[in-house]
This record gives sequence, structure tokens and C-alpha cells, in this order.
Amino acid sequence: MGLPIHFVVDPQGWFCVGVIFFIWLYNTLFIPKLILFPRFEEGDVSSVAIWSYYAASLFCVVSLLRASAADPGKLRESPKIPLTEKEFWELCNKCNMMRPKRSHHCSRCGHCVRRMDHHCPWINNCVGEDNHWLFLQLCFYTQVLSGYTLILDFCHYYYFLPLKSISWDLFVFRHELALLRISTFMGILMFGGMSSLFYTQIMGILTDTTTIEKMSNCCEETSRARKPWQQTFSEVFGTRWKILWFIPFRQRRPLRVSYYFANHV
Repeated sequence: MGLPIHFVVDPQGWFCVGVIFFIWLYNTLFIPKLILFPRFEEGDVSSVAIWSYYAASLFCVVSLLRASAADPGKLRESPKIPLTEKEFWELCNKCNMMRPKRSHHCSRCGHCVRRMDHHCPWINNCVGEDNHWLFLQLCFYTQVLSGYTLILDFCHYYYFLPLKSISWDLFVFRHELALLRISTFMGILMFGGMSSLFYTQIMGILTDTTTIEKMSNCCEETSRARKPWQQTFSEVFGTRWKILWFIPFRQRRPLRVSYYFANHV
């Protein structure tokens, strides 16, 4: 199953995505220039540290772009409903379309989304059945990149010896302290914010409950069919191969799940 391009016209969302992209670009440009490359030349870090940083940066921006542009699970007009599944569909009172249970109408996007978790302005898109896995990867790799950046900032000043062979005529080294303070400040904000969001998302998957369902209190614990955590994560990521849960370059293929589990709400 491919990921059709999904474009949401929302200036506020564009601004939020721009902020995230700016933070990513800032750290990707300045951290290697200020810390990794000079420290590598002086023998303080290995090439593995540089490649690891760029790998985390690449995975982070790919998951951001794909989560922002991917179709979250928008329902098509006049969907064909199999007779055996008709009882698991309902009518949306906002767009007057038939939709599977656990779908939700997004007032900002103007359509229903299958298994919608929430609308996230930071990716300017809904988080739904088809891009939830990309949103989780974005949260995870943003934490990895932010945490790695904070560790490098700390080691640069409090662990490593001062740099010897650098050119103070370059802009980045003349304003080194200011640039790294900005990096540290953004790193703390991103790591703290994403850690909280990631924890909330993980708990939602473990309990098989979306953010909207939690807010509306429509999922009582007694009415829920318990599933193993491997099953709930496999349904979100579209594969039972756990190593593929961390790869943002692939295509997601939904698992076949019985409606007894898929529509217990």
C-alpha cells in the first residue's frame, strides 16, 4: 500500500512544520561543523559518531516529511462496504459519509480519517491509520537526535579539552558559544516535548486506544478485547518484523485483523 501525497492548506500548520524543519536544519549544519568534525580531527571522537549523527538526522527528516505528506487514512467518497462488514460501519453526522467505526471527522482537514488519533499541527496533518507509524518514528528519532545533540554540547564544554587547531576567522567559531547555547536550548525543548508525546503515544498503542478516544472517554476497560503488545504494534506499523518498525523508507501494508478486535469500540 503506497502513501498518496496529502496536502493540507493551513498556514498555522505550515509555520509549525517550518519551525521543526528549522531546528533540524540548524543542528544538522552546525553541530558537525562546531563539534564533530573538529573533534574528529583531534582524535576525540571516531567516524562512527559522525555517521551515527547523520543517520539519526536523515531518519528524523525522512519521517517528518513522510508523516506530513502521507495520506493519514482519508475515507473515499461512496466507499464500497462488504455485506459481511456492514454492521461495523456508521454514518458521520458532519460529512454524511459512511465510515468504519473508530474513524473520526477532522474539522480542520474537512474529512473523516480511519482510526484517527489526533490532528497534529507540527506535521500539518492528521495522525491516522496510514501514517501513525511515521508519526511514532518522528517522535522517536527526534528524541534520538535531540539527546545526541545535548550529549555532544555537554561533552564539548565539560568533558573534552579545548580545541587547538581551529580557525577563529570563521563565523561559526567566532560565535561558537551563542550557537551552541541556541542548540542546547532547542535540544532541551525538543527532547522534553517529544519524550512526553512519545510516552503518551506508546501507552495509547499498548492499550489500543487513540487520543480522541481517551479524551471522549468512549473506551471502557471492561468493553475492550485485550491484545498482546506485539499485535497492537504490528497493526500500527503494518508488519510483524520488529526491525522494520524503525525504517521510515518502506511502504506500510495493513495487517488483516478480525473485526472482533478492530472494531471493539
